[in-house]
Amino acid sequence: MPPRRRRRAGTQRTGTQRTATQRTGTQRTGAAADLLVVGLGNPGPDYAATRHNVGAAAVEILAGRYGGRLRRRPRMPALTGELRIESRRVAAAFPQTYMNGSGAAVQRLVVRYGIDDMARLVVIHDELDLPPGRVQVRVGGGLAGHNGLRSIRDHLGDTSFVRVRIGIGRPPEGASGADYVLSRPPAGERDALASAAGRAAAAAEAIAAAGVTAAMNEFNVR
Repeated sequence: MPPRRRRRAGTQRTGTQRTATQRTGTQRTGAAADLLVVGLGNPGPDYAATRHNVGAAAVEILAGRYGGRLRRRPRMPALTGELRIESRRVAAAFPQTYMNGSGAAVQRLVVRYGIDDMARLVVIHDELDLPPGRVQVRVGGGLAGHNGLRSIRDHLGDTSFVRVRIGIGRPPEGASGADYVLSRPPAGERDALASAAGRAAAAAEAIAAAGVTAAMNEFNVR
Protein backbone atom coordinates (compact mmCIF):
# COMPACT_ATOMS: atom_id res chain seq x y z
CA MET A 1 0.00 0.00 0.00
CA PRO A 2 1.55 3.36 -1.01
CA PRO A 3 2.35 5.82 1.80
CA ARG A 4 -0.20 8.52 2.48
CA ARG A 5 0.72 11.94 1.18
CA ARG A 6 1.21 14.54 3.91
CA ARG A 7 -0.40 17.92 3.48
CA ARG A 8 1.74 20.94 4.20
CA ALA A 9 1.06 22.62 7.50
CA GLY A 10 -1.12 25.67 7.22
CA THR A 11 -2.65 24.62 3.89
CA GLN A 12 -6.45 24.66 3.86
CA ARG A 13 -8.87 23.77 1.10
CA THR A 14 -10.70 27.01 0.61
CA GLY A 15 -12.64 27.62 -2.59
CA THR A 16 -12.77 26.07 -6.03
CA GLN A 17 -9.45 27.50 -7.19
CA ARG A 18 -7.43 26.11 -4.23
CA THR A 19 -9.07 22.71 -4.58
CA ALA A 20 -8.24 22.57 -8.28
CA THR A 21 -4.64 23.59 -7.56
CA GLN A 22 -4.24 20.82 -5.00
CA ARG A 23 -5.70 18.21 -7.35
CA THR A 24 -3.66 19.12 -10.42
CA GLY A 25 -0.48 20.71 -9.14
CA THR A 26 -0.97 23.48 -11.72
CA GLN A 27 -0.02 26.94 -10.52
CA ARG A 28 -1.24 30.20 -11.99
CA THR A 29 1.50 32.34 -13.48
CA GLY A 30 1.04 35.91 -14.65
CA ALA A 31 -2.14 37.97 -14.58
CA ALA A 32 -5.53 36.30 -14.38
CA ALA A 33 -7.72 36.28 -17.47
CA ASP A 34 -10.98 38.22 -17.40
CA LEU A 35 -12.68 35.40 -19.31
CA LEU A 36 -11.84 31.81 -20.23
CA VAL A 37 -13.53 30.51 -23.40
CA VAL A 38 -13.32 26.75 -23.94
CA GLY A 39 -14.46 25.05 -27.15
CA LEU A 40 -15.19 21.33 -26.69
CA GLY A 41 -14.26 18.60 -29.14
CA ASN A 42 -11.94 15.70 -29.82
CA PRO A 43 -8.33 16.21 -30.93
CA GLY A 44 -6.89 15.01 -34.22
CA PRO A 45 -7.81 15.16 -37.92
CA ASP A 46 -10.20 12.21 -37.71
CA TYR A 47 -12.60 14.32 -35.62
CA ALA A 48 -11.97 17.79 -37.02
CA ALA A 49 -15.09 18.13 -39.17
CA THR A 50 -17.52 16.12 -37.05
CA ARG A 51 -20.62 17.50 -35.35
CA HIS A 52 -19.08 16.94 -31.93
CA ASN A 53 -16.22 19.33 -32.77
CA VAL A 54 -18.25 22.39 -33.67
CA GLY A 55 -17.39 23.98 -30.30
CA ALA A 56 -13.68 23.55 -30.97
CA ALA A 57 -14.16 25.06 -34.42
CA ALA A 58 -15.82 28.11 -32.85
CA VAL A 59 -12.97 28.80 -30.41
CA GLU A 60 -10.43 28.47 -33.23
CA ILE A 61 -12.43 31.04 -35.23
CA LEU A 62 -12.49 33.32 -32.18
CA ALA A 63 -8.72 33.14 -31.80
CA GLY A 64 -8.18 33.78 -35.51
CA ARG A 65 -10.32 36.92 -35.47
CA TYR A 66 -7.95 38.50 -32.97
CA GLY A 67 -4.72 37.42 -34.61
CA GLY A 68 -4.20 34.61 -32.17
CA ARG A 69 -3.41 30.95 -32.66
CA LEU A 70 -4.15 28.07 -30.33
CA ARG A 71 -0.91 26.33 -29.39
CA ARG A 72 0.18 23.48 -27.16
CA ARG A 73 2.02 24.63 -24.05
CA PRO A 74 4.11 22.55 -21.62
CA ARG A 75 2.12 20.60 -19.04
CA MET A 76 -1.19 21.96 -20.28
CA PRO A 77 -3.62 19.40 -21.78
CA ALA A 78 -5.16 21.93 -24.16
CA LEU A 79 -4.36 24.17 -27.09
CA THR A 80 -4.49 27.71 -25.71
CA GLY A 81 -4.16 31.32 -26.79
CA GLU A 82 -4.56 34.73 -25.17
CA LEU A 83 -6.59 37.48 -26.84
CA ARG A 84 -7.63 41.07 -26.21
CA ILE A 85 -11.33 41.74 -26.80
CA GLU A 86 -12.12 45.36 -26.15
CA SER A 87 -10.08 45.95 -22.98
CA ARG A 88 -10.53 42.45 -21.61
CA ARG A 89 -7.93 39.70 -21.46
CA VAL A 90 -9.50 36.53 -22.83
CA ALA A 91 -7.98 33.05 -22.72
CA ALA A 92 -9.19 30.69 -25.46
CA ALA A 93 -8.72 26.92 -25.24
CA PHE A 94 -9.43 23.62 -26.98
CA PRO A 95 -8.92 20.65 -24.60
CA GLN A 96 -6.82 17.78 -25.99
CA THR A 97 -8.13 15.18 -23.54
CA TYR A 98 -10.94 13.91 -25.79
CA MET A 99 -14.51 14.90 -25.09
CA ASN A 100 -15.12 12.52 -22.18
CA GLY A 101 -12.09 13.90 -20.34
CA SER A 102 -12.80 17.60 -20.95
CA GLY A 103 -13.19 18.33 -17.25
CA ALA A 104 -9.59 17.41 -16.44
CA ALA A 105 -8.34 20.02 -18.93
CA VAL A 106 -10.86 22.65 -17.88
CA GLN A 107 -9.90 22.19 -14.23
CA ARG A 108 -6.27 22.92 -15.03
CA LEU A 109 -7.23 25.87 -17.24
CA VAL A 110 -9.39 27.39 -14.48
CA VAL A 111 -6.40 27.36 -12.15
CA ARG A 112 -3.90 28.54 -14.76
CA TYR A 113 -6.01 31.56 -15.71
CA GLY A 114 -7.29 32.46 -12.23
CA ILE A 115 -10.98 31.80 -12.91
CA ASP A 116 -12.55 31.97 -9.45
CA ASP A 117 -16.09 32.76 -10.63
CA MET A 118 -18.04 30.48 -12.98
CA ALA A 119 -19.47 33.60 -14.67
CA ARG A 120 -15.97 34.01 -16.16
CA LEU A 121 -15.96 30.53 -17.73
CA VAL A 122 -17.63 30.15 -21.15
CA VAL A 123 -17.98 26.68 -22.69
CA ILE A 124 -18.91 26.36 -26.38
CA HIS A 125 -20.37 22.97 -27.29
CA ASP A 126 -22.60 21.03 -29.66
CA GLU A 127 -26.23 20.61 -28.62
CA LEU A 128 -28.59 17.83 -29.74
CA ASP A 129 -31.65 19.65 -28.38
CA LEU A 130 -31.30 22.59 -30.80
CA PRO A 131 -31.89 22.43 -34.55
CA PRO A 132 -28.79 22.43 -36.75
CA GLY A 133 -27.21 25.87 -36.99
CA ARG A 134 -29.03 27.54 -34.12
CA VAL A 135 -26.88 29.30 -31.48
CA GLN A 136 -28.05 29.95 -27.93
CA VAL A 137 -26.36 31.50 -24.90
CA ARG A 138 -27.37 30.35 -21.45
CA VAL A 139 -26.07 30.30 -17.88
CA GLY A 140 -25.96 26.97 -16.10
CA GLY A 141 -28.57 24.31 -16.72
CA GLY A 142 -28.61 20.56 -17.19
CA LEU A 143 -26.17 18.32 -19.01
CA ALA A 144 -28.57 16.88 -21.62
CA GLY A 145 -26.45 13.74 -21.84
CA HIS A 146 -23.39 15.66 -23.04
CA ASN A 147 -20.28 13.80 -21.84
CA GLY A 148 -18.03 16.85 -22.08
CA LEU A 149 -20.32 18.91 -19.85
CA ARG A 150 -20.66 15.99 -17.46
CA SER A 151 -16.89 15.73 -17.16
CA ILE A 152 -16.61 19.47 -16.44
CA ARG A 153 -19.32 19.16 -13.78
CA ASP A 154 -17.54 16.22 -12.19
CA HIS A 155 -14.19 18.03 -12.02
CA LEU A 156 -15.40 21.49 -11.01
CA GLY A 157 -18.37 20.41 -8.91
CA ASP A 158 -20.40 23.18 -10.57
CA THR A 159 -22.67 23.67 -13.58
CA SER A 160 -23.23 27.43 -13.31
CA PHE A 161 -20.71 28.32 -16.02
CA VAL A 162 -21.85 30.09 -19.19
CA ARG A 163 -22.63 27.95 -22.25
CA VAL A 164 -22.75 28.85 -25.91
CA ARG A 165 -24.78 26.02 -27.43
CA ILE A 166 -24.54 25.18 -31.12
CA GLY A 167 -27.44 23.12 -32.42
CA ILE A 168 -26.65 19.94 -34.34
CA GLY A 169 -30.14 18.44 -34.23
CA ARG A 170 -31.22 14.92 -33.31
CA PRO A 171 -30.06 11.77 -35.12
CA PRO A 172 -32.53 10.03 -37.42
CA GLU A 173 -34.88 7.56 -35.74
CA GLY A 174 -33.07 4.35 -34.88
CA ALA A 175 -29.60 5.84 -35.41
CA SER A 176 -26.92 5.77 -32.73
CA GLY A 177 -26.40 9.09 -30.96
CA ALA A 178 -22.67 8.42 -30.60
CA ASP A 179 -22.29 7.63 -34.30
CA TYR A 180 -24.29 10.74 -35.17
CA VAL A 181 -22.20 13.23 -33.19
CA LEU A 182 -18.93 11.65 -34.33
CA SER A 183 -19.86 11.71 -38.01
CA ARG A 184 -19.36 14.42 -40.60
CA PRO A 185 -22.61 16.09 -41.67
CA PRO A 186 -23.73 16.27 -45.31
CA ALA A 187 -22.85 19.33 -47.37
CA GLY A 188 -25.93 21.46 -46.63
CA GLU A 189 -25.79 20.85 -42.91
CA ARG A 190 -22.02 21.31 -42.93
CA ASP A 191 -22.45 24.85 -44.25
CA ALA A 192 -25.05 25.60 -41.57
CA LEU A 193 -22.76 24.36 -38.80
CA ALA A 194 -19.79 26.31 -40.16
CA SER A 195 -21.91 29.45 -40.11
CA ALA A 196 -23.12 28.63 -36.60
CA ALA A 197 -19.53 28.19 -35.39
CA GLY A 198 -18.84 31.73 -36.61
CA ARG A 199 -21.89 33.04 -34.76
CA ALA A 200 -20.87 31.17 -31.62
CA ALA A 201 -17.48 32.87 -31.80
CA ALA A 202 -19.31 36.19 -32.14
CA ALA A 203 -21.43 35.29 -29.09
CA ALA A 204 -18.26 34.72 -27.06
CA GLU A 205 -17.00 38.11 -28.26
CA ALA A 206 -20.26 39.71 -27.14
CA ILE A 207 -19.99 38.08 -23.72
CA ALA A 208 -16.47 39.43 -23.32
CA ALA A 209 -17.32 42.92 -24.56
CA ALA A 210 -20.84 43.52 -23.23
CA GLY A 211 -21.75 40.72 -20.81
CA VAL A 212 -23.93 37.63 -20.85
CA THR A 213 -27.29 39.42 -20.82
CA ALA A 214 -26.41 41.48 -23.88
CA ALA A 215 -25.21 38.33 -25.66
CA MET A 216 -28.45 36.53 -24.84
CA ASN A 217 -30.50 39.42 -26.20
CA GLU A 218 -28.52 39.37 -29.42
CA PHE A 219 -28.21 35.65 -30.10
CA ASN A 220 -31.15 33.92 -28.41
CA VAL A 221 -33.59 34.66 -31.19
CA ARG A 222 -35.38 32.07 -33.27
